[in-house]
Amino acid sequence: MRSLCDANVVITGASSGIGRATAHAFARQGAHVALAARREAPLRELADACGAWSVRAIAVPTDVTRPDEVERLARTAAGAFGPIDIWVNNAGVGAVGLFTDTPIAAHRRVVETNLLGYIHGAHAALPHFFAQGHGVLINTISLGAWVPAPYAAAYAAGKWGLRGLSESLEAELVDWPDIHVCDVFPSFMNTPGIRHGANYTGRVLKPAPPVYDPQAVADTIVRLAQRPRRAATVGVPARLAHLGGTVAPRLAGWVAMRVMQFYFRRAEEAPVTDGNLFEPMPHGTGIHGGWRSQNRPLLFAGLALAGAAAGALVPAVRRLRR
Repeated sequence: MRSLCDANVVITGASSGIGRATAHAFARQGAHVALAARREAPLRELADACGAWSVRAIAVPTDVTRPDEVERLARTAAGAFGPIDIWVNNAGVGAVGLFTDTPIAAHRRVVETNLLGYIHGAHAALPHFFAQGHGVLINTISLGAWVPAPYAAAYAAGKWGLRGLSESLEAELVDWPDIHVCDVFPSFMNTPGIRHGANYTGRVLKPAPPVYDPQAVADTIVRLAQRPRRAATVGVPARLAHLGGTVAPRLAGWVAMRVMQFYFRRAEEAPVTDGNLFEPMPHGTGIHGGWRSQNRPLLFAGLALAGAAAGALVPAVRRLRR
């Protein structure tokens, strides 16, 4: 689909952050958008904004943890626009805290949203793709799919699981050359996501710099819809995470834990909160989260991951020389 004019797109997690930026990006290309999230008011306001590009846009309040609601989303989008061309799985939540300090209900909710929510989306979208012989399923994942994530074990479990989901679906679709599954791996983004997330650490949470504009992810998603490929990363940290997680995962995990401990020893105190896990937040409906002003160059994590990869390669090189 070199042109997205009159394409029909479904986007979950559209009320803020990457999802909201992606809705604008598709609408600018002339695509019709079905916007899904739990918060109805931000969706309706976004639908009105997308309509300014002379496209059709509908708000469909949806909890992706409920398969019946996701199926209803697909039916509503197809009924409003016609065949679904592109489905963007983007809804996500997070819970930060030591594994045993985080309630089991919070772990469950993270996996239900970040993994099962994507399974529900794929299960709803693929029959429409089969019926018309084409379609693009795009999964917004994370650099957390490549490296261990201390203090966010359930989040990492969901993101690692998504890689398995996408690769398995791709294998099943070998006889459908015009149906594509694409993954996007963003670095840390300047979105409201950190402020919305559950926090069981008792410390203020901030994204690790460098923090990237979510518009970069939205633009990547649009490009994948036009020219599908298996995976795309956004930002240098995501590429380093891929390298470190592939070459030296244990060392990458050790470095990540030490960085987190260093940060929490110095971070200000904050109340424990469930965030938006069980109920959507009343605030934070924009694309950006206000982190850019606090962003400072931080090369330690990147250098550490690169060093981890190099450290793992040295013994292999020595063995080859012998």
